[in-house]
Amino acid sequence: MLEWIAVALAHPARTENDKDDPALVHALLAIPERGFRVLRVIYNETVDPVVVVTVYFDDEASDL
Repeated sequence: MLEWIAVALAHPARTENDKDDPALVHALLAIPERGFRVLRVIYNETVDPVVVVTVYFDDEASDL
């Protein structure tokens, strides 16, 4: 899973701004090994290095 997180952060299929916290970004990436389920990585981009807040498979995400 760490490799998927790294790929999602480096090459996301799409990014979204967090609706509640402007410091957070959502990186989305379809994972072929998981039947193309969408991995959502939420991270804080205002610090260096970035801090991953949470990671989960988002079954409601689409349009990747």
